[in-house]
Amino acid sequence: MSLVLYEAEGRIAVITLNRPESRNAMSPELSAALGEAFDRFDADDDLWVAILAGNGRVFCAGADLKALSEGRAAGIITAEEGFGRFARRQRTKPVIAAVDRPAVAGGFELVLGCDLVVASTEAAFGLPEVKRSLVASEGGVTRLPRRIPPNIAMELALTGDTIDVHRAHALGLVNVICEPSQALAEAKMLAERIVANAPLAVRAIRHSVLDGLETTEAEGFAIAASYGREISQTEDFLEGPRAFVEKRPPVWKGR
Repeated sequence: MSLVLYEAEGRIAVITLNRPESRNAMSPELSAALGEAFDRFDADDDLWVAILAGNGRVFCAGADLKALSEGRAAGIITAEEGFGRFARRQRTKPVIAAVDRPAVAGGFELVLGCDLVVASTEAAFGLPEVKRSLVASEGGVTRLPRRIPPNIAMELALTGDTIDVHRAHALGLVNVICEPSQALAEAKMLAERIVANAPLAVRAIRHSVLDGLETTEAEGFAIAASYGREISQTEDFLEGPRAFVEKRPPVWKGR
Protein backbone atom coordinates (compact mmCIF):
# COMPACT_ATOMS: atom_id res chain seq x y z
CA MET A 1 0.00 0.00 0.00
CA SER A 2 1.29 3.45 -0.92
CA LEU A 3 1.76 5.65 2.13
CA VAL A 4 1.03 8.73 0.03
CA LEU A 5 -1.39 8.81 -2.87
CA TYR A 6 -0.57 11.14 -5.75
CA GLU A 7 -3.04 12.15 -8.45
CA ALA A 8 -2.85 14.88 -11.08
CA GLU A 9 -6.12 16.42 -12.26
CA GLY A 10 -5.54 19.07 -14.90
CA ARG A 11 -3.33 21.70 -13.26
CA ILE A 12 -3.96 20.35 -9.74
CA ALA A 13 -2.06 17.70 -7.78
CA VAL A 14 -3.89 15.88 -4.99
CA ILE A 15 -1.47 14.50 -2.40
CA THR A 16 -3.09 12.30 0.24
CA LEU A 17 -1.64 10.87 3.44
CA ASN A 18 -2.59 7.20 3.35
CA ARG A 19 -1.76 5.60 6.68
CA PRO A 20 -5.30 5.54 8.09
CA GLU A 21 -4.76 2.58 10.41
CA SER A 22 -2.27 4.75 12.34
CA ARG A 23 -4.29 7.98 12.08
CA ASN A 24 -1.79 9.15 9.46
CA ALA A 25 0.81 9.57 12.22
CA MET A 26 4.08 10.70 10.67
CA SER A 27 6.62 7.89 10.52
CA PRO A 28 10.01 8.17 8.81
CA GLU A 29 8.57 6.20 5.91
CA LEU A 30 5.51 8.45 5.55
CA SER A 31 7.73 11.53 5.79
CA ALA A 32 9.95 10.25 2.98
CA ALA A 33 6.93 9.45 0.81
CA LEU A 34 5.37 12.86 1.43
CA GLY A 35 8.62 14.61 0.57
CA GLU A 36 8.92 12.62 -2.64
CA ALA A 37 5.35 13.56 -3.60
CA PHE A 38 6.07 17.26 -3.16
CA ASP A 39 9.37 16.89 -5.01
CA ARG A 40 7.35 15.50 -7.89
CA PHE A 41 4.80 18.32 -7.70
CA ASP A 42 7.45 21.04 -7.47
CA ALA A 43 9.27 19.68 -10.52
CA ASP A 44 6.17 19.46 -12.75
CA ASP A 45 5.64 22.74 -14.62
CA ASP A 46 2.19 21.57 -15.72
CA LEU A 47 0.90 21.47 -12.13
CA TRP A 48 0.16 24.83 -10.53
CA VAL A 49 -1.63 24.07 -7.23
CA ALA A 50 -1.49 21.14 -4.81
CA ILE A 51 -4.05 19.88 -2.31
CA LEU A 52 -2.88 18.07 0.82
CA ALA A 53 -5.46 15.68 2.25
CA GLY A 54 -5.60 12.71 4.61
CA ASN A 55 -7.42 9.38 4.37
CA GLY A 56 -9.29 7.92 7.31
CA ARG A 57 -10.70 9.27 10.56
CA VAL A 58 -7.85 11.72 11.23
CA PHE A 59 -6.14 14.14 8.84
CA CYS A 60 -2.88 13.61 10.73
CA ALA A 61 -2.30 12.89 14.43
CA GLY A 62 1.26 14.24 14.42
CA ALA A 63 4.44 12.29 14.89
CA ASP A 64 4.41 8.53 15.30
CA LEU A 65 5.18 8.27 19.03
CA LYS A 66 6.30 4.67 18.62
CA ALA A 67 8.95 5.78 16.12
CA LEU A 68 9.96 8.59 18.50
CA SER A 69 10.33 6.14 21.38
CA GLU A 70 12.58 4.00 19.16
CA GLY A 71 14.85 6.98 18.47
CA ARG A 72 13.75 7.39 14.84
CA ALA A 73 12.81 11.09 14.98
CA ALA A 74 15.45 12.04 12.41
CA GLY A 75 13.42 10.56 9.57
CA ILE A 76 10.24 12.33 10.68
CA ILE A 77 11.78 15.80 10.89
CA THR A 78 14.56 16.80 8.50
CA ALA A 79 16.88 19.77 8.98
CA GLU A 80 16.00 21.32 5.62
CA GLU A 81 12.29 20.63 5.23
CA GLY A 82 11.04 19.99 8.75
CA PHE A 83 8.14 17.81 9.84
CA GLY A 84 7.03 15.41 7.13
CA ARG A 85 9.50 17.02 4.74
CA PHE A 86 6.83 19.71 4.33
CA ALA A 87 6.50 22.04 7.33
CA ARG A 88 9.61 24.07 6.41
CA ARG A 89 9.81 23.23 2.72
CA GLN A 90 10.73 26.15 0.47
CA ARG A 91 7.91 26.34 -2.09
CA THR A 92 6.80 28.55 -4.93
CA LYS A 93 3.36 27.08 -5.73
CA PRO A 94 0.25 27.35 -3.54
CA VAL A 95 -0.87 24.38 -1.43
CA ILE A 96 -4.40 23.97 -0.03
CA ALA A 97 -5.08 21.81 3.04
CA ALA A 98 -8.26 19.72 2.72
CA VAL A 99 -9.10 18.76 6.30
CA ASP A 100 -12.09 16.46 6.82
CA ARG A 101 -11.18 15.24 10.30
CA PRO A 102 -8.94 16.30 13.23
CA ALA A 103 -5.49 17.75 12.53
CA VAL A 104 -3.47 17.85 15.72
CA ALA A 105 0.16 18.25 16.79
CA GLY A 106 2.36 17.84 13.71
CA GLY A 107 -0.81 17.37 11.67
CA PHE A 108 -1.89 20.89 12.61
CA GLU A 109 1.62 22.09 11.74
CA LEU A 110 1.22 20.57 8.27
CA VAL A 111 -1.98 22.60 7.91
CA LEU A 112 -0.21 25.75 9.10
CA GLY A 113 2.40 25.11 6.40
CA CYS A 114 -0.27 25.32 3.70
CA ASP A 115 -1.44 28.57 2.11
CA LEU A 116 -5.20 28.01 2.32
CA VAL A 117 -7.41 25.71 4.39
CA VAL A 118 -10.71 24.01 3.56
CA ALA A 119 -12.20 22.09 6.48
CA SER A 120 -15.36 20.12 7.18
CA THR A 121 -17.55 20.39 10.25
CA GLU A 122 -15.84 17.25 11.57
CA ALA A 123 -12.41 18.88 11.58
CA ALA A 124 -10.64 20.06 14.72
CA PHE A 125 -7.25 21.64 15.37
CA GLY A 126 -4.89 21.55 18.31
CA LEU A 127 -1.34 21.47 19.64
CA PRO A 128 -1.32 18.78 22.37
CA GLU A 129 2.49 18.53 22.50
CA VAL A 130 2.56 20.17 25.94
CA LYS A 131 0.69 17.13 27.31
CA ARG A 132 3.67 14.94 26.32
CA SER A 133 6.39 17.37 27.41
CA LEU A 134 7.10 18.27 23.80
CA VAL A 135 7.30 21.61 21.97
CA ALA A 136 5.31 22.29 18.80
CA SER A 137 8.47 23.51 17.09
CA GLU A 138 7.51 22.74 13.48
CA GLY A 139 5.29 25.76 13.02
CA GLY A 140 2.89 25.51 15.95
CA VAL A 141 4.46 28.06 18.27
CA THR A 142 5.88 30.11 15.39
CA ARG A 143 3.16 30.31 12.74
CA LEU A 144 0.03 30.11 14.88
CA PRO A 145 0.62 33.46 16.69
CA ARG A 146 0.99 35.06 13.25
CA ARG A 147 -2.31 33.62 12.05
CA ILE A 148 -4.50 34.33 15.06
CA PRO A 149 -4.36 36.66 18.10
CA PRO A 150 -1.21 35.79 20.05
CA ASN A 151 -3.07 35.32 23.34
CA ILE A 152 -5.35 32.73 21.72
CA ALA A 153 -2.35 30.97 20.20
CA MET A 154 -0.76 30.98 23.66
CA GLU A 155 -3.91 29.43 25.11
CA LEU A 156 -3.89 26.61 22.58
CA ALA A 157 -0.17 25.95 22.98
CA LEU A 158 -0.20 26.00 26.81
CA THR A 159 -3.38 23.99 27.37
CA GLY A 160 -3.07 21.54 24.50
CA ASP A 161 -6.80 21.96 23.89
CA THR A 162 -8.39 21.59 20.46
CA ILE A 163 -10.79 23.96 18.74
CA ASP A 164 -13.58 23.06 16.35
CA VAL A 165 -13.83 24.24 12.78
CA HIS A 166 -16.23 27.07 13.59
CA ARG A 167 -13.86 28.70 16.06
CA ALA A 168 -10.96 28.08 13.66
CA HIS A 169 -12.92 29.82 10.91
CA ALA A 170 -13.84 32.74 13.17
CA LEU A 171 -10.16 33.15 14.07
CA GLY A 172 -9.18 33.21 10.39
CA LEU A 173 -7.44 29.82 10.27
CA VAL A 174 -9.95 28.28 7.86
CA ASN A 175 -10.98 29.75 4.51
CA VAL A 176 -13.95 27.49 3.75
CA ILE A 177 -16.20 25.35 5.97
CA CYS A 178 -18.01 22.47 4.31
CA GLU A 179 -20.10 19.40 5.10
CA PRO A 180 -18.42 16.16 6.28
CA SER A 181 -16.45 14.31 3.58
CA GLN A 182 -16.61 17.32 1.26
CA ALA A 183 -13.29 19.01 2.09
CA LEU A 184 -11.44 17.56 -0.89
CA ALA A 185 -14.23 18.47 -3.32
CA GLU A 186 -14.40 22.01 -1.94
CA ALA A 187 -10.59 22.31 -2.05
CA LYS A 188 -10.63 21.31 -5.71
CA MET A 189 -13.15 24.06 -6.47
CA LEU A 190 -10.94 26.58 -4.68
CA ALA A 191 -7.90 25.28 -6.58
CA GLU A 192 -9.75 25.67 -9.90
CA ARG A 193 -10.38 29.33 -9.06
CA ILE A 194 -6.64 29.78 -8.56
CA VAL A 195 -5.45 27.89 -11.65
CA ALA A 196 -7.72 30.03 -13.81
CA ASN A 197 -5.22 32.82 -13.17
CA ALA A 198 -1.71 33.46 -14.47
CA PRO A 199 0.53 30.96 -12.63
CA LEU A 200 3.63 33.14 -12.43
CA ALA A 201 1.57 36.02 -11.07
CA VAL A 202 -0.02 33.67 -8.51
CA ARG A 203 3.42 32.63 -7.29
CA ALA A 204 4.72 36.19 -7.23
CA ILE A 205 1.70 37.36 -5.24
CA ARG A 206 2.09 34.46 -2.81
CA HIS A 207 5.71 35.42 -2.21
CA SER A 208 4.81 39.10 -1.90
CA VAL A 209 2.25 38.36 0.80
CA LEU A 210 4.51 36.03 2.77
CA ASP A 211 7.65 38.16 2.41
CA GLY A 212 5.76 41.25 3.46
CA LEU A 213 4.22 39.88 6.65
CA GLU A 214 7.06 40.93 8.93
CA THR A 215 8.06 44.17 7.19
CA THR A 216 7.12 47.81 7.29
CA GLU A 217 4.56 49.07 4.79
CA ALA A 218 7.29 50.72 2.73
CA GLU A 219 9.29 47.50 2.63
CA GLY A 220 6.16 45.63 1.62
CA PHE A 221 5.61 48.00 -1.30
CA ALA A 222 9.22 47.47 -2.40
CA ILE A 223 8.87 43.69 -2.24
CA ALA A 224 5.66 43.72 -4.30
CA ALA A 225 7.20 46.10 -6.85
CA SER A 226 10.20 43.83 -7.24
CA TYR A 227 8.01 40.83 -8.02
CA GLY A 228 5.91 43.00 -10.33
CA ARG A 229 8.99 43.90 -12.35
CA GLU A 230 9.84 40.22 -12.72
CA ILE A 231 6.33 39.42 -13.96
CA SER A 232 6.46 42.29 -16.47
CA GLN A 233 9.22 40.43 -18.32
CA THR A 234 7.12 37.31 -18.95
CA GLU A 235 4.99 36.24 -21.91
CA ASP A 236 1.93 35.91 -19.69
CA PHE A 237 2.22 39.59 -18.78
CA LEU A 238 1.36 40.43 -22.39
CA GLU A 239 -1.23 37.67 -22.73
CA GLY A 240 -3.49 39.05 -19.99
CA PRO A 241 -4.19 42.47 -21.57
CA ARG A 242 -4.24 40.94 -25.07
CA ALA A 243 -6.94 38.45 -24.09
CA PHE A 244 -8.98 41.23 -22.49
CA VAL A 245 -8.82 43.36 -25.64
CA GLU A 246 -9.67 40.38 -27.84
CA LYS A 247 -12.56 39.40 -25.53
CA ARG A 248 -11.39 35.83 -24.99
CA PRO A 249 -10.14 33.75 -22.07
CA PRO A 250 -6.37 34.08 -21.57
CA VAL A 251 -4.14 31.16 -22.45
CA TRP A 252 -1.45 31.05 -19.78
CA LYS A 253 1.91 29.51 -20.62
CA GLY A 254 3.62 29.95 -17.30
CA ARG A 255 6.51 31.76 -18.88
